[in-house]
Amino acid sequence: MTAAYVETEARERGTAVVIGGRWDVAAAGGIDGPLRALKLPRGDKVTVDAGKLERLDTAGAWLLHRTLKQLEADGVAVELANLAEMHKLMLDQVAANDKEVAHEPAPPNALIRVVAHLGEGALDALDEGRQVLGFFGQLCAAIAGTIVRPWRLRFTPLVYQIEQVGLNALPIVGLISFLIGVVLAYQGAVQLQRFGAEIFVVNLIGVSVLREIGILLTAIVVAGRSGSAFAAQIGSMKLNEEVDAMRTLGLDPMEVLVLPRVLGLVIAMPLLAFFADMMGLLGGGLMAWVVLDIAPVLFIDRLNEAVGLWSFWVGLIKAPVFGLLIAMVGCMEGLRVTGSAESVGRQTTRAVVTSIFLVIVVDALFSIFFSTVGV
Repeated sequence: MTAAYVETEARERGTAVVIGGRWDVAAAGGIDGPLRALKLPRGDKVTVDAGKLERLDTAGAWLLHRTLKQLEADGVAVELANLAEMHKLMLDQVAANDKEVAHEPAPPNALIRVVAHLGEGALDALDEGRQVLGFFGQLCAAIAGTIVRPWRLRFTPLVYQIEQVGLNALPIVGLISFLIGVVLAYQGAVQLQRFGAEIFVVNLIGVSVLREIGILLTAIVVAGRSGSAFAAQIGSMKLNEEVDAMRTLGLDPMEVLVLPRVLGLVIAMPLLAFFADMMGLLGGGLMAWVVLDIAPVLFIDRLNEAVGLWSFWVGLIKAPVFGLLIAMVGCMEGLRVTGSAESVGRQTTRAVVTSIFLVIVVDALFSIFFSTVGV
């Protein structure tokens, strides 16, 4: 075969660029220079004659395509003539793959990445707050509708939810509260013995368990136990299109699924908090008896002197609010499940994390409020 070549000649109808020989990868280096150096007057009419082209592979087709494209960019009217059919198919394939490759921008510096990440997190938090507030509005509307039409409240699911989230949670809540009371009494005794003030361990146990530790631990356990269960149950129903079927039948998921769970947890939460308080005091009193030799009668007398009635009521006042938050977030995340089993796990995790976060934030607000009013 003839070696690849490029020639320019004058014809009656204008300038002709004659290409011929073997245009393949072996000859690409030799003809690349002449093709780049090819300069024709702007506005001229040029015919690229490929009648003597003997072989064309993808490398040669790319060179030919690049040349035609460059001539057209320079304002030269180009006409390709005498190109064999199979060579034309090769050229068309190369032209179809000639796309601009998007180059990724250089990554920003570390400070910009951190600021951008914080901004995205803040926007996500605002969006989450907006959705929680919107769901709370829907829940309030459902409660108002139930007050106006009380016969629509489903008592059987309500009693079932009270049993599930309240009665069945007593063992784990009681055990954790008892052990926390033991830990508080032991650690407090070790520190107070240095100052000869062992008797004040009763104050420590009473105030911390009744005002904060009892209800806060109960809320965290319930969020991990019942909040996640609400999200998983409703999420599975959403995944299986049972929620859509309810709407088709004219049933409101807020009344059928959400309201019994929310009311059940709001009712059960004060009972769990009371039980947790008693178990925490029992654990603390037992450890004070063992370590400090504070008899149970002395412990109870000192507890009556050190802890006022409001310390008991402060924990119970928080309980229904925490129950409302946990149940509401769990049901909301369950209704947000979309598409796959992975979404069920993701929304269940979000339900637990969000509810615990809200419980701690609201507990801090309660502490500030009670401190302000002097309770």
